Amino acid sequence: MGGQPGAGGEGAGADGPGILVDEDGVRAVILTGAGQRAFSAGADIPSLAGSIAGGPERALREFVRRGHTLTRRIEEFPKPIVVAVNGLAYGGGCEITEAAPLAVAAEHARFGKPEISLGFAPPFGGSQRLPRHVGRKRALEMILTGDPVPAARAAEIGLVNSVVPADELLLAARDLVERIIRHAPTAVAACLRAVTRGVNLTIDEGLAVEAAAFAAAVPTEGVRAGVRRFLER
Repeated sequence: MGGQPGAGGEGAGADGPGILVDEDGVRAVILTGAGQRAFSAGADIPSLAGSIAGGPERALREFVRRGHTLTRRIEEFPKPIVVAVNGLAYGGGCEITEAAPLAVAAEHARFGKPEISLGFAPPFGGSQRLPRHVGRKRALEMILTGDPVPAARAAEIGLVNSVVPADELLLAARDLVERIIRHAPTAVAACLRAVTRGVNLTIDEGLAVEAAAFAAAVPTEGVRAGVRRFLER
């Protein structure tokens, strides 16, 4: 039903689906699918059926924990990840979109949470991240009905940053990347870390995370160069 997410675009890097490369020369990652039909149509259901047949512990080990590892890796990656959603983003594909810090979608993209039709809740973090992104009621409408939403609705509720024509998708993703990597990599990493770690904390705990990110950035060349440029204007 569709390709697995891979890496593509200038300034992007990956070593196959689900494996992100943390190399000094890589400033950002763009994840997209092959072709125009699907970003990711979700889990391999025959494989899942085998895991479920083996009982809860096997299903958790072979399916849920792997999904959690993948989406957490995307969410906590120290460099910006932009998903370029080039078609269907159902199930795990929607959960990858939720985990990524940034997303652009083609006009024909659709986002769905069909897990309820299989008898279970979203298992790769989707029952937790989606309400945090779009609000409890909007998330529950998607999760409880299983009905997909078009790209325009995904942008309206905050699941993706923008929607563009299909032939402009990678250009839009690369443009977003370029607007980020013009800044010091230490500053980008600090912003990602502060937001990702703080978003689900209380405000006081989040402010502590923010202060720690600032303190870690102070001695870097990125701060020295940024302040110097400002003073020399």
